[in-house]
Amino acid sequence: MRPRRPTWRVACLVAIAALLTACATVPQNRRSHLADPMMSLTDEPLDAARRAKLYDTREGAAGGDGAAAGGGCGCQ
Repeated sequence: MRPRRPTWRVACLVAIAALLTACATVPQNRRSHLADPMMSLTDEPLDAARRAKLYDTREGAAGGDGAAAGGGCGCQ
């Protein structure tokens, strides 16, 4: 008979090692340095800001994105 290899033990050790190495706490003031511009949804940040202002003005509701809420007239 062949001796049994403890494959479940190896699998558990690999899973635990992967879970422990993936944990990292990043302070909020350093997150902008880690963000990759390639992962942004828009190419132009200025264009994205203009679209957000237009959307907030058109909807008459603002303030959900962390910016100060305006009155809906576009004078934020």
